[in-house]
Amino acid sequence: MRSCCIYAVCMPAAPPAPVEPVKTSAKQPPAAERVYTHIKEAVLDRRYEGGTLLTEGDLAEAVGVSRTPVREALLRLEVEGLIRLYPKKGALVLAVSAQEIADVVETRLLVEEFAARKAVPASAQLIARLEQLLEEQRQLAEAGDLAAVAVKDRCFHAEIVKHAGNEILSRLYDQLRDRQLRMGVAVMEAHPGRIAANITEHGELLDAIRAGDAEGAAQVVRRHVSRVKVLVRGEDR
Repeated sequence: MRSCCIYAVCMPAAPPAPVEPVKTSAKQPPAAERVYTHIKEAVLDRRYEGGTLLTEGDLAEAVGVSRTPVREALLRLEVEGLIRLYPKKGALVLAVSAQEIADVVETRLLVEEFAARKAVPASAQLIARLEQLLEEQRQLAEAGDLAAVAVKDRCFHAEIVKHAGNEILSRLYDQLRDRQLRMGVAVMEAHPGRIAANITEHGELLDAIRAGDAEGAAQVVRRHVSRVKVLVRGEDR
């Protein structure tokens, strides 16, 4: 009986089809959102100082959009209290008033003193995060980036508030963010020596929290935040 052998014939495989590179297009935010961000950032870091009159035409040209999204953005910023609209003239960047300074400082003291006490005893996570923020603030100060220093300054305090464990309080504190940043940049520009003092006081606050000294931490907060009211008064016009 003859055996049948079946041989598999290997045909050369067809070359793989070329793979088209995946096209990833970064989608731009809506025009009104871009205008809003442009103006808000410029107001907060004082490129647009209090008293500056902004026109729709200049803003449209700066961002590269039509005037319609500019109007939308300006209406939103007026609601937030950063500008005041004047028909057929433009938008006036509002200076920080003495009353606003007093209100922000008072609210910060109420929230931050409470948070400093509640954050003690502190978790290892909080201590590590505060150490990181403090080091980043030092590096940015050495680089002379005042706007970024103000952001890290605010983040340092916000981290303590967050770890107080009260979400409602944390959300309330977040509503102060824009005003804090604007005042922070104003203080640093008017009093450059205050940057080093701020960093030193943040170090003292971190030391008190690390040591489990709730009252000591609250005292550092009171001294640190109260000084803002005096230093930023020159912003009132």
